[in-house]
Amino acid sequence: MRNAEFDRKKVLRSAMVAFMRKGYSKTSMQDLTKATGLHPGSIYCAFDNKRGLLLAALEQYRQDRSTEFQGFFSGSQPVLVELKNYLDSIVQQCLSCDAAQSCLLTKALNEVAEQDAEVQGIISESLANWQQTLTDKFEQAKSAGELTTKRESAHLARYFVMGIYGLRTFAYTHPQAEVLQQLADQLYQDVCA
Repeated sequence: MRNAEFDRKKVLRSAMVAFMRKGYSKTSMQDLTKATGLHPGSIYCAFDNKRGLLLAALEQYRQDRSTEFQGFFSGSQPVLVELKNYLDSIVQQCLSCDAAQSCLLTKALNEVAEQDAEVQGIISESLANWQQTLTDKFEQAKSAGELTTKRESAHLARYFVMGIYGLRTFAYTHPQAEVLQQLADQLYQDVCA
């Protein structure tokens, strides 16, 4: 059998959007072929099945979000300014109502992870890495004298992550820009003051 030729990243990003719009269970193979432009046989050849495509999409999502996150931390500004810019970008993602800006990890965690230990492991590892990276950023801010709190950097990161989860969830039912920005600003003050 001949291997299908396609732009893997483009296909995986298209699959992400399909999974985020409908969820894993409700996304049919027809939805995936329409989203990716691949025939079902090509999907099966490249990813084995729908679950294999989800696993690959989760990995691509992790890579994309990591690259995006690192883009906020160039070192040209104080760490706390970069954290604020990152948080403000999350508010903008929430306001865009774009499935591509949604959180695939959270969606898959809520829907699939309980029944699939491998999916849960991938998601847990990705979220733990994100939290550790935030912990490192808070540690950098402390070392630079930007942050004088005695609270542990790991605690600050956990609180920040919890606030972002809450902000994304709240935005589904309260998508008002002013309200979301106020909540994000309060989260920033709570963590960084």
